[in-house]
Amino acid sequence: MRLRDCHNFQDFRRLAKRRLPAPIFHYIDGAADDELTYRRNTEAYGDCDLVPNVLAGVETVDMSVEVMGQTLAMPLYCAPTALQRLFHHEGERAVAKAATKFSTMFGVSSLATVTVEEIAEIAPGPKMFQFYFHKDRGLNDALLERARAANFNVMALTVDTITGGNRERDLRTGFTSPPRLTPASVLSFALHPMWAWNFYTKEKFDMPHLSGHVSEGTNLAVSVGNYFSTMLDQSMNWKDAEALCAKWNGQFALKGVMSVEDAKRAVDIGCTGIMVSNHGGRQLDGSRAPFDQLAEIVDAVGDKIDVICEGGIQRGTHVLKALSLGAKACSGGRLYLYALAAAGQAGVERALDHLRVEIERDMKLMGITRLDQLSRDSLRFRSRAA
Repeated sequence: MRLRDCHNFQDFRRLAKRRLPAPIFHYIDGAADDELTYRRNTEAYGDCDLVPNVLAGVETVDMSVEVMGQTLAMPLYCAPTALQRLFHHEGERAVAKAATKFSTMFGVSSLATVTVEEIAEIAPGPKMFQFYFHKDRGLNDALLERARAANFNVMALTVDTITGGNRERDLRTGFTSPPRLTPASVLSFALHPMWAWNFYTKEKFDMPHLSGHVSEGTNLAVSVGNYFSTMLDQSMNWKDAEALCAKWNGQFALKGVMSVEDAKRAVDIGCTGIMVSNHGGRQLDGSRAPFDQLAEIVDAVGDKIDVICEGGIQRGTHVLKALSLGAKACSGGRLYLYALAAAGQAGVERALDHLRVEIERDMKLMGITRLDQLSRDSLRFRSRAA
């Protein structure tokens, strides 16, 4: 299987599985506990149907959106994810360049493997910095000031990782960052020599935003779940989020909001956006899917704050369904991470292009020329059908 054989999300996943050692692949692919929420995130989109109109004159369509003050050429952006140079040696550089090519936003994690300063140089378009609230307040201050100095447009505080989720695949494979050879994993690493060659011969693996503050994850191998449980501040509360929002003094979002009550409080503390997200099913298994929860959150705060639907996106139709319920845009991680693992920048560009083409084609098939023409009249939920 080659990159040119990849035509959809599942194709990129299959190629990534072939290219990556098992511990690395299952870190991307896995989720918490029984992975019920992980599966539900995508299955939720299948529980409603689109209702198209015809004879609408759709030769030219406009799929641009404005989200948290940023104009995006498509209603989908690359959510921030950690450790990208584990998946491909180009890492965040590849994703930043691909997102720039498609004029959409790219999110950079606190646990990124390329600096915000370098990303700012190669990606002039809209950029989001994802903030993890550490116990080390000096590290928190440094993260915020580096993102500000690099002219990042949006700050997103992740609020659903107050402790690590039970990612049992990682326990079975012995996944750590940086990778640690174990009796269970050594054969898989040996069977993927190209990955190993790139990882061990390219620049030393690092999480540069943490350097000088913590050793875990860079010089000291640790699982991501253990990192969240030990390094992040479990006392973080609404006052901390409000103070961080005020200190940033710009476009500020909470990432990981799933309840109406929390969405309302996000408005109260001055947020300009929220990501309705369950961290890809990697934290609390049995929690609701973002799409299932989207309508009531939009009804509560959609006129006051930009609501983004994040999680489970695999098709252009999924994006149109979320926008029909009132989301301003969608975002995702796996939708580009598999492609990154499969072929670096070329893979991410192919994945984004496929989704862009799908959204454009599906808009025409829906009989719309602008995304604001979508509404709840565009959907029918099967469980509510007469």
